[in-house]
Amino acid sequence: MIIVVGIGADGMAGLAPKSKAELRRATVVYGAERQLDLLDDSVTAPRRKWPSPMMPALQQLDPDGDDIHVVASGDPLLHGIGSTLIRLFGSEKVRVLPHVSSVTLACARMGWSVQDTEVISLVTAPPRAAVRRGGQAIVLSADRTSPKALAVLLNSYGRGDSEFSVLEHLGGPNERRRDGTAREWADNAPTDIQDLNVIAVRYLPDERLSSLPDDALVHDGQITKQGIRALTLAALAPRPGQVLWDVGAGSGSISVEWCRSARGCTAVAFERNERRRHNIGLNAGAFGADIDVRADAPQEFDGAATPDVIFIGGGLTQPGLLDACLHSLPADGRLVANAVTVESEAALALAHSRLGGELRRFQHYRDEPIGGFTAWRPQLPVTQWTMVKP
Repeated sequence: MIIVVGIGADGMAGLAPKSKAELRRATVVYGAERQLDLLDDSVTAPRRKWPSPMMPALQQLDPDGDDIHVVASGDPLLHGIGSTLIRLFGSEKVRVLPHVSSVTLACARMGWSVQDTEVISLVTAPPRAAVRRGGQAIVLSADRTSPKALAVLLNSYGRGDSEFSVLEHLGGPNERRRDGTAREWADNAPTDIQDLNVIAVRYLPDERLSSLPDDALVHDGQITKQGIRALTLAALAPRPGQVLWDVGAGSGSISVEWCRSARGCTAVAFERNERRRHNIGLNAGAFGADIDVRADAPQEFDGAATPDVIFIGGGLTQPGLLDACLHSLPADGRLVANAVTVESEAALALAHSRLGGELRRFQHYRDEPIGGFTAWRPQLPVTQWTMVKP
């Protein structure tokens, strides 16, 4: 059995009796140097610091032999080693004794409800992963550089008024909290930030929208318009943690909406035009979307994350592209393709007759003034093919 004991910045003094008893009976204790240093002399077992990288060492643990004890920060099941060990060995071979998490402590200090607060980890993600257009979050820092890096990004994307608090050594004798705005931290961040810190952010202005207006995205006119984008997202049917391939991505609007739709959704955007790839990167950064931006499809398919869903927004008339997408899609994967030209529509009709699925056609109208009156101006009709690979 592997026993994972969570510990806070207050060390052994803050542990529950059961956690103390586990550590005191241990024959070996694994952990990061910072957590191992929190143990007192009542823990007599040898202490083994995790190497870097850590994963090979975890995989070599034997949960079927003598009990192995692991000490971890706070709640080991919140972006912690406890989840990793359960994923490797199964819940029946791992027991977790959690401590109060840094997220709970931070929410308590801020007066925030935990259920209303997003949790974002920058331990293995870039700072742009914590950019939002509203709401509040506790951001787990990678080190002392994370607060300024995030503040600079928020300020550059027009979120400089966001309320920004850095909380260090939560629960310990050296706990400290410093408040300001993202703009203040971007321009004049303190130089004595400790590596052990979390960031509490209330994102301002609050511009959370269920479907983004076209002018919220950087584009050159090559964009799936808001109305069709909403219909396309419904057809894509994203679920948490899924990967989208956005082929012929244009501005990346579908990728951005996909990543915003459910927790853990990521996208790979394929776009041959260099300027548009730059725009996709800007849009991904502005909304904290996890998008891998690549060039030509299908040449850039190799090495990309395996897709759960593929969207084709351009290139349907390119020889071999549709077949390459279908070949890359796993069984039960979903493919959605939009067409606006006669030639690409014909390609979808042929694919539908060969592979089945559903064909739909959408026609949108917008109001337009004519003199003192109002008339309807038709937009280009869009044909959409949706299928699930058998």
